[in-house]
This record gives sequence, C-alpha cells and structure tokens, in this order.
Amino acid sequence: MIQSEDLKQLEEKGLSEKQLQEQLDCFRKGFPFLHIQSAASLYNGIQFVSDEQETEAVAAWEEYRKNHRVAKFVPASGAASRMFKDLYAFLNGESEIPQTLPVMNFFNNIRSFAFSKQLDKQCRKLYKNDTTRLIIGGRYKDVVRALLTAEGMGYGELPKGLLHFHRVRGGNFTPVEEHLAEAALYAVDAQGQAYITFTVSPEHKAQFQALLDEKVPVFEERYGVTYHVALTEQKPSTDTVAVTPDNELFRTADGRLLFRPGGHGSLIENLNDMDADVVFIKNIDNVVHCVPNSPVVAEKKMLAGLLVSIQSQVFAYLRRLEKGGCSRAELDEMYDFLAGTINCFLPGNATTLDDAELSDFLRRKFDRPIRVCAMVRNEGEPGGGPYEVYSEDGSVQLQILESSQIDHDDVNVDKMFLASTYFNPVDLVCGLKNYKGERFDLRRFVDKQTGFISEKSKDGRELKALEHPGLWNGAMSDWNTVFVDVESSTFTPVKTVNDLLRPEHRM
Repeated sequence: MIQSEDLKQLEEKGLSEKQLQEQLDCFRKGFPFLHIQSAASLYNGIQFVSDEQETEAVAAWEEYRKNHRVAKFVPASGAASRMFKDLYAFLNGESEIPQTLPVMNFFNNIRSFAFSKQLDKQCRKLYKNDTTRLIIGGRYKDVVRALLTAEGMGYGELPKGLLHFHRVRGGNFTPVEEHLAEAALYAVDAQGQAYITFTVSPEHKAQFQALLDEKVPVFEERYGVTYHVALTEQKPSTDTVAVTPDNELFRTADGRLLFRPGGHGSLIENLNDMDADVVFIKNIDNVVHCVPNSPVVAEKKMLAGLLVSIQSQVFAYLRRLEKGGCSRAELDEMYDFLAGTINCFLPGNATTLDDAELSDFLRRKFDRPIRVCAMVRNEGEPGGGPYEVYSEDGSVQLQILESSQIDHDDVNVDKMFLASTYFNPVDLVCGLKNYKGERFDLRRFVDKQTGFISEKSKDGRELKALEHPGLWNGAMSDWNTVFVDVESSTFTPVKTVNDLLRPEHRM
C-alpha cells in the first residue's frame, strides 16, 4: 500500500509513483538472462589494430580534436575501504602479528607505498615511534590504525581518488591528479581546454574540491591547459526502493520507505548531462603515473581515432539514407560496414529484406550513440566480458555482460562463458552526438531488463536491493559497440592496497 507519506518521499527524490511501481515489478518478475550467440574473441567481434592502423587512428584523433569538444568522465565515488579488507580483518582478529600472505606482503613492502612517509608521520604523532620501530616492537596493529582510522590518516574512510597511489621524484600523486594529467595529454581541444567530470559521493565532495583547488593551478601551468572540472553526484531520482524477501515495501523503524543508491548504472544520467562530442570513460583507480610517452596516452588516442573515423563513415551513410533513393548496391555496402566494422548483423542473410526494409534497418542501427571499448586478455580479473548478443529485433550486436546476466544452467551458454578469453577493463571512448550535431538522449538506449537484484540487510533485517542496468552494460545496451584488443599493461586497477606494489605503479 502506498501511503501519503510515501508520496512525499517520492516527491523529495524526484520519483513518480509510476517509477516506484516499475521498480516493484522488477523485484517481482526478476530479470531475464540474455540470449548469447557467442563470446567475442580476436577477429570475431574484437578487432586487432596494426601499427599502421594505429598511426592512422592517432592522426585522425589529432585532427578531430582541433574542432570538437572532448571530455573525460571518471566514476570516482568508490570507497577505499574494500582496498584494505585484509588489513581490517587483521586489525579485528585475535593475532597480534600478521598471519596471512596479503598482510605479511603489506608489511614486508611497507616502504614501497607512496604514502609511507605520511604514515611515518602519523605513527610518530600517535605512538611516538616511526613505522619501522613499531613493526620491530611487534606493534603491527598500531601501524594499521595509523593508516586506516580517523585518528590517523583515515585511509579506510576515504574514496580511492584521494589516496596517494604513486611516488615520483619525491612527490606523491593521487588518482585525481593522474586523471588531470591524462586529460592534458589526450583529451584537450586545440584551444587547450580540458573538460573533466568526476562523479563523487556527497560526503566527500568538499575533500575532492579542496584537492582540485590545490592541484589544478599546478597542472595548468605544467601542461599549458585550462581545466574545467565538474564534481557531480548520483541523482536522488536514480535511487531505488528496497523490499522485503517477500517483495513487499521495506519500511524502517519509523515507517518510512528505504531507498538505496541505484548502482553505477545511475551515472547514465550524469553522462547524459555532459555537453561534449566525445567522452573518455575510465574508473578512478585504473591509472598509472601519466607522462607524454606513456602507452596509456597512445592507446587512448588510438581508441578515439577509431571512434571518430567509424563515426564519420556512419554519419555519411545516415545523410545518404536521409536523402533517399539509395540503390541496392549502396544499401549492401552500408550493411557490410555495419556487420563487418560494428559487428551488428542479422543472422542468416540480409537479402531477405527488400530495399525499404533494409534501409529502415540500417537507419535504426546507425542512428545510435557509438562507443569503442578496449578489451584485454582475461588473466583472472573479476568482472564482465565481451559477447555477441541477440537483440529484441533478432539482430546480433556486441555487449559487455556480467556473469550474473548469463544462464550458467544452460550447458551451451556456460561453455561460451568459460571459453571467453577477454575481459572488460572499463576503458571506453564514446560519441554522444548524432549526425546532425545534436546530443542523443542516452536514456533512450538503456535496456531496463538488464538490472540486478541483490540481498542486503538493514538493522538486522533481510532485504532485497535493486541496481539499475550497469553503466557499460545494460545502460549502453542499444549503442553501436566496437571492441578493440589492447595491451594488458594499460589495465592497472587497484582493488587491494597490495596492487600498488605492481610494477606499473612503482616508479
């Protein structure tokens, strides 16, 4: 039953009663598995770019960005607490000395972390000894407290973007600073304007702003650019209601509905607000120390060059289709490009369509946002991967899927999953405008049937939570998608603190 107080809550969040009912329907019906044709692989949905092609793509990008607005979009609200789960387990355990390999590895390499000098300072402040003396004295937990708790450095309560990841020539760099550097090196226009949007949590917005106020002038002088940095938050209207295990509205002790953040898929709204022709998307923690000759810079320019080159051809085809009167040979050429370059095709043979039907099909498929996505060889990282997936209209196109979207009880489908050799590193370049120069409404291209339901708890009571289709999964389900093979060295996420010990993060 919807009560009058519930309607007030909905109004405060910018949600309608209809949207609430749609969310409840998702809980009751669940989400269907997607119909997969195959896992994408090299030369079967994933393109290999030769040195010559890369040179051409980089040149195309350098020319394009002279006259277009380009930007970076960085999801940055991820909490760092998960980076330190092993240290928290040690801190809360009975043993006073490290017993597990991750914790022992942390202490054995403690001087290698960029934050080690700051940690020394905090240890002296709290315990009158530096890190080394505390470790010699067996006071391992005091070192962890100095690192993680609010009385010390507070790393356990900060977002990843504000932690010191890299130490170079005596200086420490946070992921925020590395993304500023990246923007200056590949996502800046001819006038030296660099646009970046970080999505942050409300409780950390002031800390992000303080860091930017300090660092932006430094990076502007270093790179000769002007930054336009926006800090945005997930919109309250993207929150989702929680339900009981029986799919009834979950109410708190005071009788109010419980709403929860709708997951990173909610950020499609924030991306939709950006006024840019091309946007780079990469998570906050997937950074190395960025310098002009970094492989990361070359890779990003290559991906962007491929995107604008493909987009240019798509726009030319759309203008020709709009004019009308295309010959069958022209339509067949367009279909071959759609199938061969964008990997979107009709199973069987497109010759079964007459000219009018094929023209309509091509126009619908071409007139969509486009993204070029880096793919790396799967080396055991958790996360989604690339697949060829059937759409509602019977066509097949490329999608990034999570394991939960795949029917593992279907033996044939599970074989495809196990045979997958590539992994999604969340490294995308997106074209957000159509062939007329108008911004797409990105919300039109979301597959609402690709959300997630998870089990949580509140005050000791079980509940079910709903997440919107993931930003690079169902939220971009109906985009034109191109997958490109890239070197795994360009994928350097920091999921645990010890990931900072990888060679890519140590200078």
